Amino acid sequence: MASVTLTVSTVKPLGDRVFVRVSEAEEKTAGGIILPDNAKEKPQIGEVMQVGPGKRGDDGAFQAMEVQIGNKVLYSKYAGTDVKLGGDDYVLLTERDILAVVS
Repeated sequence: MASVTLTVSTVKPLGDRVFVRVSEAEEKTAGGIILPDNAKEKPQIGEVMQVGPGKRGDDGAFQAMEVQIGNKVLYSKYAGTDVKLGGDDYVLLTERDILAVVS
């Protein structure tokens, strides 16, 4: 059986999908309390690593994506498919699951 090595550069999303690196979970609360691993919430902010070509319109042409590689985005809490590559966490989302671009 052939093995495949996946890296961020080898993953190319299809259609209107976006490949996002998940930001690290908060280690402390605002009051300074250190959180154990089981109390940390799943982050909803990440950096866009790869972008698909866009969604096809009725005429067959691709509609341009609103996000670009390098954008920091806020996405829905339970959206997408979680992927782990090389010790980093990623999520594969559709563009409609992205709520906002943050700066």
